[in-house]
Amino acid sequence: MKKITTLLLAISAFACSNAQKKEFSTEALSEKLVALDGNSIEFKSILEKYKGQTLVIEVWASWCGDCVKAMPKIKALQAQNPNVNYVFISMDKTVEKWKEGIEKHKMRGTHFLANDGMKGAFGKALDLDWIPRYIILDKTGKIIIYRAIETDFEQINYTLKNTK
Repeated sequence: MKKITTLLLAISAFACSNAQKKEFSTEALSEKLVALDGNSIEFKSILEKYKGQTLVIEVWASWCGDCVKAMPKIKALQAQNPNVNYVFISMDKTVEKWKEGIEKHKMRGTHFLANDGMKGAFGKALDLDWIPRYIILDKTGKIIIYRAIETDFEQINYTLKNTK
């Protein structure tokens, strides 16, 4: 009986840790990111720009092997879903590495840099525990997928195809 209780607690804890949030925290929305032109912009302002449009947010870094491995998949996703907008938020440590990564991988979309990496305020506000990480918002700005990773492209594509 004790083993069954322990197993149920472990499953419950895992399920909760992977819970899909329906909205961003106040902390995440107020965090400032760096745009390609060097200006700072609040995350909520980025989201407001895409209101009325489906949006895929990818959190990535040029040093991340899994992120680089997923690049062909994100490009295929973009080809299959041309009416969807893509925002890339980098966790790179320097502006130079961030911009080099965009150019090297020929990433199409809008790009921003988190000021303090994965373990910083923005990463914590997103519950960031792995990259690449994908978040999908529908046209109303509602989060329809909060936590997807590079192995979830089938689910991401299915969701985009069925989002109105």
